[in-house]
Amino acid sequence: MHAEEGFVEYTQALDWLHGLLRFGQRPGLERMQWVLEQVGHPERRIPFIHVAGTNGKGSTCAFLTQMLMEAGYSVGTFTSPYLVDFRERIRYNGSMIAEEDLLQLVNEVKVWVQRCEQETEYGSPTEFEVITLIAILYFSRVARPAVVVWETGLGGRLDSTNVVLPLVSVITNIGMDHTQVLGESLEDIAREKAGIIKPGVPVVTGEVRPELLAVFEERARQMKSTLYHIGEHFQAEQVEEQLGDQQFGYKSIHRRAEASYRLTMNGIHQTTNAAVALMTIDVLRNYFSFLLEEEEISRGLQQTRWPGRLEVISPRPMVILDGAHNQEGMEALVSSLDRLLPDGVQLHLLFSGLADKPLAKMAESLAPVKSKMKKLHVTTFDFPRAAEANSLQESFLAGGWEQEFLDAVPDWRAFLLSWMREKQLAKADDWLVVCGSLYFIAQVRAFFPTIVEEAGE
Repeated sequence: MHAEEGFVEYTQALDWLHGLLRFGQRPGLERMQWVLEQVGHPERRIPFIHVAGTNGKGSTCAFLTQMLMEAGYSVGTFTSPYLVDFRERIRYNGSMIAEEDLLQLVNEVKVWVQRCEQETEYGSPTEFEVITLIAILYFSRVARPAVVVWETGLGGRLDSTNVVLPLVSVITNIGMDHTQVLGESLEDIAREKAGIIKPGVPVVTGEVRPELLAVFEERARQMKSTLYHIGEHFQAEQVEEQLGDQQFGYKSIHRRAEASYRLTMNGIHQTTNAAVALMTIDVLRNYFSFLLEEEEISRGLQQTRWPGRLEVISPRPMVILDGAHNQEGMEALVSSLDRLLPDGVQLHLLFSGLADKPLAKMAESLAPVKSKMKKLHVTTFDFPRAAEANSLQESFLAGGWEQEFLDAVPDWRAFLLSWMREKQLAKADDWLVVCGSLYFIAQVRAFFPTIVEEAGE
């Protein structure tokens, strides 16, 4: 392809990427393998930490990235989805890929996408496959980090990230999400995630249920891999928790003594995510002689931020964003609110979700905070798969909520603005938690500075 046939603007490259098939192709790694073969298998030159799981992947990747960076390692990070800027998905030492690098790599990969479609029986690579290829090329040729923290997109076995042979594999946990692709039972989903376990590569998991651990153990046995799981090979116990600060104790079979760490990230589930990241670091230190001092590990954990996970975006009036978008995510949110919400403070929820999620079950999961709830506001947002406010209301009724709790909001921006103004004037201590979809909280997060300005703060 001549230079003039390539894109000259970053926005053109982005439009082309978004115009690719989202799904639709037969799941499989053939398209990835074909393109990687053509470009000389650059993925074989990169040390990866491969992270799968239903919930907690992003936070675990963030903990790993920050600890390794604190110890002086250069780190590439590949995660999804993004909240505000597409380039968040591909980072080097915490900084997003430059627009010009992305543009150049899109122009290169575009040629291979067209050739794969024309010259093979595999068809055109999907959007996520192309993004994965771009990340591999960026890390192998441009950034060249010492290690890459590599998050799966969906599942594991047939996920486009599963073309790498990592130093260590991580499976955070298993939950009921993407059942139409991964299977209708937790064991089916566990089997798909276990597909990232490679021959001889150690595995770390935060999963505790025996029937799911049995799936991982079977795969690890077949692959002659060592499996480390929480509760047996490493433990985490929360010592204290308040908003913006929690402390937990950690011990593992790779350490002589228990250690104590602090996190600024909220929610008891983050202590589990941090423990999984710590055990992964222990494995890297023991198997591959990674050098991380205790104070670097401690500083890395404490400095880790991951947007949209029980994130306080306004302290007064209190507004918290949480990316909980499935049943297990809702249960973790409820558990955190149960402990963090001060006595006498009234709770409001602003909820929006995707129509293809089990919304009634998510509504059921929120039931334990009903006694602290003043109002549950449901709304829709600008996204192709977003559920309508009325259908969300029906889902909450089906999930056991009474009509008196529910309020259908036609315009979430207008609602947020009036809520902020009202609570500021009243100097009220009420909390507003925005949740239900990462795509929704991304829009709220991007719009929030405008709301604060207009509310007169």
